[in-house]
Amino acid sequence: NNNNNNNNNNNTFPIYNLHDFQLAAKQKVPRDLYEYLASGTDDEQTLAENRAAMKQWYLRPRVLRPVSNICTTTCLFGQKLKVPFFVSPAGVQCLCDPDGECATAKACGKVGTIFGHSQHATKSIEEVAQEVPDANKWYQLYILKDRAMTGALIGRAVQAGYKGIFLTVDSPRLGYREADARNGFNALPEPFRLANYPASFGDTYNKQQHEAWDQNSQELFDTNVTWDIIPWIKEQCAPLPIIVKGIHTAEDAILAVKWGADGVMVSNHGGRQLDGALATIDILPEIVQAVGGLVPVLIDGGFQRGTDILKALALGATAVGIGKPIFFALCVGGQEAVEKLFQMLANELEAAMALCGCASIEEISSLGLVTRHPSGGSIVHYQRAKL
Repeated sequence: NNNNNNNNNNNTFPIYNLHDFQLAAKQKVPRDLYEYLASGTDDEQTLAENRAAMKQWYLRPRVLRPVSNICTTTCLFGQKLKVPFFVSPAGVQCLCDPDGECATAKACGKVGTIFGHSQHATKSIEEVAQEVPDANKWYQLYILKDRAMTGALIGRAVQAGYKGIFLTVDSPRLGYREADARNGFNALPEPFRLANYPASFGDTYNKQQHEAWDQNSQELFDTNVTWDIIPWIKEQCAPLPIIVKGIHTAEDAILAVKWGADGVMVSNHGGRQLDGALATIDILPEIVQAVGGLVPVLIDGGFQRGTDILKALALGATAVGIGKPIFFALCVGGQEAVEKLFQMLANELEAAMALCGCASIEEISSLGLVTRHPSGGSIVHYQRAKL
């Protein structure tokens, strides 16, 4: 087939959508790494429902509206994003590609969106800043038992020119991933390290005391953090905005705003924390209603299509984070594959916007474009693909 020119760099697997990146990555990388990237916690109910829930929201397209000039640009805290999606902070990307976080940040710079830099990255705050100075970089923060180290990490991000802080609040402990225990994935393989920490921290996160690696790294975290951490962080990172990531309920969204959060992010850690939690898109409406437009609402968890992103924007989200697919793209083809992923999502989103009668991101939330099925449920039974 002469038209089949959409393959990856090795011309071994055709890539036509984000699902294909995962299938290609599964063929390419060792099983223990693939299952570390792809798995969730416990029975993986929440992991599966993040995807399945997208199919329970239906689009109500508007017609006979001018859509010859589609604009996907949006704005977050005065920062222009050329697309309403971004890279959610997620660590250890060098396991997938030698350039790791730098490759992803470069792709974000090219597409014009936010790169979320994880505290558990394999490229340091400074390395990414030096190699990708023009990208819009945000730093993701865990609160450590060592509060001085926590403050120092924030200060390093500010000094390096990062433009915002994601405070992750759903991880006083890390979810137990049975796949990692079964595969003996209980430490970072050599020579990888968590680059933002001193070398001595490796004695904790790589000590192999627990069967799964994340249970070792969680030993670094402060498990007694309360809401008063937000004003403390704001003092450290001023004037940068802080988004509280990991909100599941209206009650906590209201508390986050009360304590000074500049934004909230609906997230269940990609189904990798509390199993049995709702899919993020199903939580989104109550969070949007609770904050009442006082702050932006971001979301991640299971977004793999332009129509998924459109649904979230129609339900009131400001922007959508992409997580797991970034890892699979890095495995398949590094920076070039991540750029391709972004372009696929942008193309799908533009097409969906045109078919729904939306020429701009601002129009999406005002047209009543999403609904539940009139029968109360789907007429098709959806199952998560066996990836």
